[in-house]
Amino acid sequence: MADIEREAMEYDVVIVGAGPAGLSAAIRLKQLDADCNVVVLEKGSEVGAHILSGAVLDPCGLDALIPDWKEKGAPLNVPVKEDNFYMLGEAGKVRVPNFPMPPLMNNHGNYIVSMGNVCRWMAEQAEELGVEVFPGMACSKLVFGDNGEVKGVVAGEMGIGADGEPGPSYEPGMELHGKYVFLSEGVRGSLSKQVIAKYGLDEGKEPQKYGLGMKEIWEIDPEKHREGTVTHTMGWPLGKNAGGGSFIYHLDNNQVYVGFVVHLGYKNPHVFPYMEFQRFKHHPMVKELLEGGKRVAYGARAITEGGYQSMPKMVAPGVALLGCSVGMVNVPRIKGNHNAMLSGKAAAEAAFEAMSAGRSGDELTDYETEVREGEIGKDLKKVRNVKPLWSKYGLTTSLAVGGFDMWCNTFGFSLLGTMGHGKSDAEVTEKASKHKPIDYPKPDGKLSFDRLTNVSFSFTNHEESQPAHLKLKDPDLPVKVNLPEYDGPSARYCPAGVYEFVKDDKTGEDRFVINFQNCVHCKTCDIKDPKQNIVWTTPQGGDGPNYPNM
Repeated sequence: MADIEREAMEYDVVIVGAGPAGLSAAIRLKQLDADCNVVVLEKGSEVGAHILSGAVLDPCGLDALIPDWKEKGAPLNVPVKEDNFYMLGEAGKVRVPNFPMPPLMNNHGNYIVSMGNVCRWMAEQAEELGVEVFPGMACSKLVFGDNGEVKGVVAGEMGIGADGEPGPSYEPGMELHGKYVFLSEGVRGSLSKQVIAKYGLDEGKEPQKYGLGMKEIWEIDPEKHREGTVTHTMGWPLGKNAGGGSFIYHLDNNQVYVGFVVHLGYKNPHVFPYMEFQRFKHHPMVKELLEGGKRVAYGARAITEGGYQSMPKMVAPGVALLGCSVGMVNVPRIKGNHNAMLSGKAAAEAAFEAMSAGRSGDELTDYETEVREGEIGKDLKKVRNVKPLWSKYGLTTSLAVGGFDMWCNTFGFSLLGTMGHGKSDAEVTEKASKHKPIDYPKPDGKLSFDRLTNVSFSFTNHEESQPAHLKLKDPDLPVKVNLPEYDGPSARYCPAGVYEFVKDDKTGEDRFVINFQNCVHCKTCDIKDPKQNIVWTTPQGGDGPNYPNM
């Protein structure tokens, strides 16, 4: 495999990932220089196929990038009309009033959107400007120059057999070289992870923290539908087992987005995030809304939650990390798409200035400065202590102290300084013997569903003859360590049922099975495995979920 020769194509800027960050960068580059040669490579079967987000969109990113987006027909059609916050108990709820909340929590002026559809529209704008956008092109390798800089990627390698060797229909793909390479792969991107490790970009930073976001689209009774209503909840069913909460967004066409986020810093390995989501839908408030409706789509995605203090260095020779490859989500607002767009714009402007000065393959330090000191940094710095407060002291304390800290930061100071996160989400996982198993109700098939049934509503597909893209550093570790010590948590933390432990019919011994065909590319396994034994790599292009309007 190392001797494979590939054709190379030269570009000014190569962008990996057609999400909001990558597409914003491509659009801005062409706005600055119509002759700039830009390519966007997307591993999904089409732009938007792998995009999953809440999403209530703060349009400030679009305002900065395409000020006339309304006239151009951007799919921002449902303005937020009402904001609700509830603390849930098992059978009831308490409304949290809006007035004590800092101004940044107000959703006035924001829109309920499908980010998949927003990205599809952005790709159209990019192509009209002359950007080359190639879906179905997974980027499997980095290409390095003579001086150790990132000079490109390998894209479009197809037809590798289950044994890891080229099969009869093998296509080696191509090397796409650029003066600069932008990695906008989203959360825990495989190439971004390599760049961070190779250049030590996370040295001196707090560990990144994550949540697992799961989402269903429901069509509900028109009489129950309240277009433009945004509802967030905290509390039940998670309790003290894990941090997290829910969102319910009423978009148009009698549809609602029903989502649930579980912070992956939980200690108890018996926690089953997917089943917490399914149980949540049986709360009286949610049950009343969904009864008589039908679930039409499902998906899951990890969310970066470390915030300001966890952002790694964003640049290395020839390469820049954009959006969620860095981690730009404002956790209390549950918003990061606006920052992703702003990061793409900033990276494009830094690259344009560098290329105009005759530079290439160096570090775009102006991009990093703009992110940390500009609007993105200001947005994230105000809320930097909310996540560590929640992780260390629980929900009630984080609401009171975190809210007070956000108010202080509104006026430019914090009594808490900048708090740290301590351990990674993998490291905080404790042995199963320290915790009681959790008894989860069986899904009823009406409001709640088993994982495999729901995965079919993500429209996921993988070519089965290829090698599993989920790699084990030590194939024996799941059965020898994770099963006896942690009760095999991968069988629960995966929201798609990829991992299971089965008894061998002949020997009676446990085997670890990876059903990679189910994978919805959420990256939770790469994040939460207690021994960091699972490595997520990209499958061949076009494989994975095919989200319609997530």
